[in-house]
Amino acid sequence: MKTHEHFIEKCITLARKGILNVSPNPMVGCVIVYNDEIIGEGYHQEYGKSHAEVNAIETVKDKSLLNKSTLYVNLEPCCHHGKTPPCTDLIIKHNFSKVVIGCIDPFSEVSGKGIKKLEDNSIEVVHGVLEEKCKDLNRRFFYFHKYKRPYIILKWAKSKDNYIAPIKQEKPFWMTSKESKTLVHNWRAEEDAILVGRKTVIADNPSLTVRMCEGKNPIRLVIDKFLSLNNNYNIFDDHADTLVFNNIKSDIVSNTIYIKTDFNNLIEEILNELYKRNILSLIVEGGAITINSFIENNLYDEIRLFTTEKVLENGILSPQIPNIKMTKTTIINKDKLEVYKR
Repeated sequence: MKTHEHFIEKCITLARKGILNVSPNPMVGCVIVYNDEIIGEGYHQEYGKSHAEVNAIETVKDKSLLNKSTLYVNLEPCCHHGKTPPCTDLIIKHNFSKVVIGCIDPFSEVSGKGIKKLEDNSIEVVHGVLEEKCKDLNRRFFYFHKYKRPYIILKWAKSKDNYIAPIKQEKPFWMTSKESKTLVHNWRAEEDAILVGRKTVIADNPSLTVRMCEGKNPIRLVIDKFLSLNNNYNIFDDHADTLVFNNIKSDIVSNTIYIKTDFNNLIEEILNELYKRNILSLIVEGGAITINSFIENNLYDEIRLFTTEKVLENGILSPQIPNIKMTKTTIINKDKLEVYKR
């Protein structure tokens, strides 16, 4: 007989399919099991559209089996009216015999209330199956609701001799291989927003888009205290919205939003603004001053560091890795990638 863990693992696999399209909702997968076999499955495919439980139920050909079946889902079913009706109501309507849940939803409108509603309607509930794995899957969602800020990823690349870039840079400088660059574009597609400082814009003129892969472009953020950047830089094109944190004005011009900010408390001001805008995750791509500002303020959750074969002999020193656990090491066409998580 297959275990609860087996079916929750299947839910996690399904849930991951939604990573590019469901934010600010969590990734959720669902399977419906009768006589130890999956008779229906689904996942949350797009923000504002049907949830995983609804999609799974719709795939069951013989609905008369539902009241003798177990519904598995990696996150507690919602019990409130949002963009869609409560999933608990649909589960109760079909009178499932049991619901098995990976982890409790941290959102205050749910957070245990979904479980209680099911139990109050005589449905057996089991929860906490592969709990930590389920939480890690939706760590952006959990951090957002727990800490009232986005999940923060710091990413940079350094040379073999520990420099992040040349001191004098007359043209854009790429530290990593094409394969690593493609991977970074895939990362961008998974996050809600991406941040760089003014000097990075001047040095590299980045687009901060996902042009090397499929997916949505993140919202672009740039720190430009005195609004010294002109509109000819790529970050001001029409491929994505851009937020400019500055000390001069608040204004909206086309898809560029200027936000007057207190630079005495800059990083927390930025994070508060992103929280208000329901932005669940942020990837910080440079430069060294900006990355170090997050490290110094102890505001980071994950670090992704490339070490390349290039030797610069002189340049801008790489930020130092703080005391954080390394969870993964990979080689990508001679680039060494280290991932650190709290």
